[in-house]
Amino acid sequence: MLRRVHQAGEQKRRSARRRASAPVGDFARLGPVPQGVVMVDDVRTTGATARAAAAALRRAGALRVVAVSLAAAREPNND
Repeated sequence: MLRRVHQAGEQKRRSARRRASAPVGDFARLGPVPQGVVMVDDVRTTGATARAAAAALRRAGALRVVAVSLAAAREPNND
């Protein structure tokens, strides 16, 4: 339903703040969007990509967007 129109590039070495803002506006609709969408992401770090994709789906007409991640990255322990 979406295509990525801009790739933010390698995210691992960016700060959480930079990762969170990188994907905004990166998605464009390919065609019709149903009212309800379930997105599946492999790994969630900041959640910025899922938020950007969900926003694009809502702009395209989705009324409900649910994001499911298979894994979540943890911030390193700074002890």
